[in-house]
Amino acid sequence: MLWDSIPRDKPWAEMNDTRASDAIAGAVRTVLRPLVRLMLARGVTLPLAIELLKRVYVQVAIDESGPGAPATDSRVSLLTGVHRKDVKRLRSLPDAGAELPHSVSLGAQLVSVWTTHPHWLDPARQPRPLPRLASAGGELSFDALVASVSKDIRARPVLDEWLRLGVVRLNERDEVVLNTAAFIPQAGFDEKLSYLSLNVGDHAMAAIENTLGRADPWFERSVHYRGLTPEAIDRLRARAAELGMQSLQALNTEAQGGAGAESPDPLKMRFTFGVYFYAESNDEKKES
Repeated sequence: MLWDSIPRDKPWAEMNDTRASDAIAGAVRTVLRPLVRLMLARGVTLPLAIELLKRVYVQVAIDESGPGAPATDSRVSLLTGVHRKDVKRLRSLPDAGAELPHSVSLGAQLVSVWTTHPHWLDPARQPRPLPRLASAGGELSFDALVASVSKDIRARPVLDEWLRLGVVRLNERDEVVLNTAAFIPQAGFDEKLSYLSLNVGDHAMAAIENTLGRADPWFERSVHYRGLTPEAIDRLRARAAELGMQSLQALNTEAQGGAGAESPDPLKMRFTFGVYFYAESNDEKKES
């Protein structure tokens, strides 16, 4: 079944308060379950989670304040239910932001170039194994790849980190071989958390803006089926990975070209396009 997340039957504003509250509560419980699982696995207890939630409430209330409604401590407290003393304390904290760490964003740029630019592709349009040193490979070396993206970063620390994360390996000819078609750290919990916050955060924001009635809805679709065998799931998972990578690489190539050129306008934009696949038993008990 193809699922369209954009409401088209009854506007959100027409729902009565009780129904809307129940619907929101159910959706929030479902969305929070995997986050609570992550926090429990890493020792984040409820008091810390509440402190984090207070901070998010305050920040969103400040960000969403219109020009005619200044975000005073009293107004933010009224909107959020957070005590005014906590509002004053929390709003003074530095914004943690949602950007990828430099080491991750640099890696993403390197893999993007390595997987899309003809200079770094073999005749089968696959990423070339690259001699580790410029003295061995010249302009087709790993040293040269890193230098093509950043003159400020030396290739050796990047290689050491990628070897640790499992992104690349060294073959018997001392060539650097890319292990994955995208920069997805296999180790390195901080890097994985950075991608989780960026990808899940952007996906949730698109879905929520659509739910609240965005005039120009974001594209957000998914496919759901029940009653499938484990063998069918395995086949569909492999097919989803194949089709997903084709879409990601095609869009990445286009963004690398004219469509992705930097704008001279001070208001620059970013985008996220994601593909995911998940399966579980039909009998799995979940909040809804």
